[in-house]
Amino acid sequence: MLCSKAMQHGLIHHVGVAAAASGIMCRVMSASAAAEAVPEKRIKSISVYRWNPETPGDKPRMQTYEVDLNTCGPMMLDALLKIKNEIDPTLTLRRSCREGICGSCSMNIGGVNTLACISKIDTNLSKTTKVYPLPHMYVIKDLVPDMNNFYDQYRSIQPWLQRDDGLKPGDKQYLQSTDDRQKLDGLYECILCACCSTSCPSYWWNGDKYLGPAVLMQAYRWIIDSRDEHTKERLDKLRDPFSVYRCHTIMNCTKTCPKGLNPGRAIAEIKKLLSGIAKKDEPKIKPLGA
Repeated sequence: MLCSKAMQHGLIHHVGVAAAASGIMCRVMSASAAAEAVPEKRIKSISVYRWNPETPGDKPRMQTYEVDLNTCGPMMLDALLKIKNEIDPTLTLRRSCREGICGSCSMNIGGVNTLACISKIDTNLSKTTKVYPLPHMYVIKDLVPDMNNFYDQYRSIQPWLQRDDGLKPGDKQYLQSTDDRQKLDGLYECILCACCSTSCPSYWWNGDKYLGPAVLMQAYRWIIDSRDEHTKERLDKLRDPFSVYRCHTIMNCTKTCPKGLNPGRAIAEIKKLLSGIAKKDEPKIKPLGA
């Protein structure tokens, strides 16, 4: 009986030791596997335009940051926010929707005007990506341009429906045929990011008088709207040597538009209307109904 109990005790002790050894071995193997699973850092150099007017004597310069792409989202906005949040909180930029809808994060990335939130990071680690504010605009700080002139020009085209029926907004619904509605496609999607206007050499040199691709595309959007009754007045405001005719069909605007729109075509259509080559079609259905 005593021998049997001793053997049983020895067996239990042996099993316990084996289990403990097995647990230690598993932990060692897990730690080793975890160490092997850590990926090698993918360091990307991003050179960002910096300038702070509030700092006496500060001059524009390029500052290079190193970002590990393994711990960063795929878009350039992700990298810039990672720089601001983890490396340099003094970096200043505009951003809002992160979905290519608001137009706030427009800037020049790798020599192209685009939106940072939909611009993928160049994964070539041997190449430094350069980021600037939109070109040929006054800079408020770092990547933030002064958009006041741009918005003043947009305001000047009166971007709202204008009619002479005396109705107050909301009194009655204005009807529009499917065909007339399709004429606005490719125009209303503009998010006023100013990528196209700031890529246009004519706008660089005559930005105070030439309205630029973005504003002119919006002007055409309201000129061609079948519900609007102020087509003549809208066109008359554009009858001068600078507002429209500084466009020389370089087409940088269409090439750089992050939304895939064609401002150059809209400007060409305005020129046709101004010259009398084309006329605005009559509405397919009356806006106020039969």
